[in-house]
Amino acid sequence: SYMLLPGTQLLHRPLRCIRAVGRQPSRSLMNLRELVSALNDFASLSLAESWDNVGLLVEPSPPHTVNTLFLTNDLTEEVMEEAVQKKADLILSYHPPIFTPLKRVTWKTWKERLVVRALEHRIGIYSPHTAYDAIPHGVNNWLTKGLGACTSVPLHPSAAPSYPAEGTHRVEFCTNTEHLDTVLSKIKDIQEISCLTTLPARVEGEEQTRVSLNCSQKALLEVVALLSHNSLLYHKTEILLLQKPPLPHTGMGRLCTLSEPVSLSDIIERIKSHLKLPYIRLAMGMGKTLGKQSCKYDCPLDLVFQEDKE
Repeated sequence: SYMLLPGTQLLHRPLRCIRAVGRQPSRSLMNLRELVSALNDFASLSLAESWDNVGLLVEPSPPHTVNTLFLTNDLTEEVMEEAVQKKADLILSYHPPIFTPLKRVTWKTWKERLVVRALEHRIGIYSPHTAYDAIPHGVNNWLTKGLGACTSVPLHPSAAPSYPAEGTHRVEFCTNTEHLDTVLSKIKDIQEISCLTTLPARVEGEEQTRVSLNCSQKALLEVVALLSHNSLLYHKTEILLLQKPPLPHTGMGRLCTLSEPVSLSDIIERIKSHLKLPYIRLAMGMGKTLGKQSCKYDCPLDLVFQEDKE
């Protein structure tokens, strides 16, 4: 895992409170649901890892107006008290303070107390976490800027949240023109069928019609059952599983290719400077040295920014 906010000063300085400003007080206010919608538009929650817990985690009873948005990397009890003092209306915590399900909300554990304090003071809590890692202008791309001039591609590309067309499967088969109307009539009676098209086709010198359709998993079973009554249709059937297309420059991790070869020691200094850290942890390959120049196509340096999932 990988994760620091693009403003590393949040990790080393007292947390800042960001206030919307405007000439009239009404312009500095925003409804919580509108703000959450804007945050989701910036980084779709569908891009987050399946194990993650992202989005609006604590919601005061509506209507809830946000005038003060409080940013933090980790929402601890100390940070919560600062947010209360700053009269925050919403806390954006990069790491989700609620990860495993809560069976109760009491004063017993610190994570439960966070929820209690948030609701007592009508403070919402929102966490983007790995959704911010995946987006092209997010955390991972910001980390790569510390390496110097390079190109980067996601290690695990994200898929689009929806299919380019309706349905999860495409079914194609050929039929004699004389049977076409009967087959189409029965197919149209099946629910969750879309993109039904017919094209002239020539199969083994015989004029036929090529039928193509999209369907859901449930409808696929009915289509196959219908076609199985006619062995000729059944044996000429092709079933394709539709895939959600990958999103360009979006996904988990980054594979970076340096524009010019550079020594490991130089890379280390660049990273420390970019992250404003006095030390980083390094694991070198066998026979490698800090002074050895790393090939821009085969860099022996693996950078891992580790965090707990809880």
